[in-house]
Amino acid sequence: MIKKSITYLSIFCAFISHNSITAQADSTAIAAGQNIDTIQKTTSQITLKKDTIITVLPAGTFDKPDFIVKTEEKFNLLDHPLAAKYDSLWLKEMHDSASLFDEMYDEVSNLEIDDSFLATVDTETLKIRLEKLNQKSPFNIEYNPSLESVIQSFLKRKRGLMERMLTLSQFYFPLFEQELSNYDIPLELKYLAIVESALNPRAKSRVGATGLWQFMYPTGKMYDLDVSSYVDERSDPIASTKAACQYLSKLYQIFGDWDLALAAYNSGPGNVNKAIRRSGGYRNYWNIRTHLPRETAGYVPAFLATMYLFEYADEHGLKPKNAERPYFETDTIEVKQMITFKQVSELVDVTVEELEVLNPSFKLNIIPFVEEKKYALRLPLKAVGKFVTNEDAIYAYVEKEIKVEEKVLPKFVKAQDQIRYRVKSGDFLGKIAEQHRVRVSDLKRWNGLRSNNLKIGQRLTIYSKNPVNTSSSKTNSVTKSNANKAIASSSKVHTVKEGDSLWTISKKYPGISIENLRKWNGISGKNLKLGAKLVLCDCQP
Repeated sequence: MIKKSITYLSIFCAFISHNSITAQADSTAIAAGQNIDTIQKTTSQITLKKDTIITVLPAGTFDKPDFIVKTEEKFNLLDHPLAAKYDSLWLKEMHDSASLFDEMYDEVSNLEIDDSFLATVDTETLKIRLEKLNQKSPFNIEYNPSLESVIQSFLKRKRGLMERMLTLSQFYFPLFEQELSNYDIPLELKYLAIVESALNPRAKSRVGATGLWQFMYPTGKMYDLDVSSYVDERSDPIASTKAACQYLSKLYQIFGDWDLALAAYNSGPGNVNKAIRRSGGYRNYWNIRTHLPRETAGYVPAFLATMYLFEYADEHGLKPKNAERPYFETDTIEVKQMITFKQVSELVDVTVEELEVLNPSFKLNIIPFVEEKKYALRLPLKAVGKFVTNEDAIYAYVEKEIKVEEKVLPKFVKAQDQIRYRVKSGDFLGKIAEQHRVRVSDLKRWNGLRSNNLKIGQRLTIYSKNPVNTSSSKTNSVTKSNANKAIASSSKVHTVKEGDSLWTISKKYPGISIENLRKWNGISGKNLKLGAKLVLCDCQP
């Protein structure tokens, strides 16, 4: 049960009581980092064995559980083994599902109707099954050769994908069904999230649509989905599902037909209206299909084929992994200070991967604190008690970590402050990233880029409050100019020596921060060159 490693552990006051040794003696022994051979207190969760060396970070008292200790032994809190196994399997399944989005996206975008299919189910049987579905659904699921072609194609080429979707649906569908029912719209719309995102809350399309329900930025803002440098509520399963229900309800009010509402959800109401006009006024999806954008032309057939395969999975031998417990026991905690997934993981013994699954809307694995906006951390129920009981100590520890950590956390940038950058001749991702003081990986994620290739005239979304509209060479000349001005005015200049870093330099000069050094010297990364001269003032004219 005890694994040797250095880790951080919250200790509750109940674990060490006055019954074993006096509070004053305990405090002295712990603060001195001495061997405590008199304590052997066991609870239902944890056992402290003798000869454990622990050190207070920072010091606290036993009257109140407000201290965190660093220990040479990692104590694994006990959990029900079967429940823990279920959670472990679920986490792996959900964490590994990210790659499925690309497969589904390409399938829908490039769906071909091929009447020369090799049937995997005979046509008459298919007609009977589709008629049964049609009778109990508000969607138009009447048989036609085009729909049969898509179903047969999915059965032949996408069996593995469908089985994975059947597995993941056991986690998401109860949530979808509850919200769809609340808005009094068809429960069959739950299948839409499979076609949209392959049930990946962090899915992002090539055009920037994001989340389980693939909201574009403007549509997400219409339904109050918050987007900032830290947070994207389009990836929040609960918030985005509510927004999707509202949007689908509005589209149905406009068109009065669920097939057309689906087409409008994918391509926009304007494209559906144009298709209706070009078809001569038809309102049946299959009659206007050829006038819709290519991706939308395959969208509704893929939705109906998915519905069919889910409803008749047993008949086609589709075998998902059966989840004995298709849910996580979780609760939320409203954060009172910025905190990272890494810090939470170390303090309450929850893996970063599990935190990512439970909190997919936090883009940088950082939960920000903003006065006017309350953000909540979702944790497994077993970890909530540890966090709440030791809340003051946790925030004190996090604050101390931030102060000594050389890496500067990204500043909070609201979505309305985003930059729309147009790619010019000679631009490349590295150059643009340096100009705006962001990372290439961020640029690619914000814009759904799969490669480093850019086109002249292409628009990029960039979240940066302090863009630098100069090339790296110009930045270097500005830095040298500042240095010369600083020397001329007898201001301090620091010459970089071996072992120097921005953090060590900032500590040598009171009142100067790492951010000051970056700004005054045009530094975007952490690397420093030996012999470089850094100005220690704002020498801009």
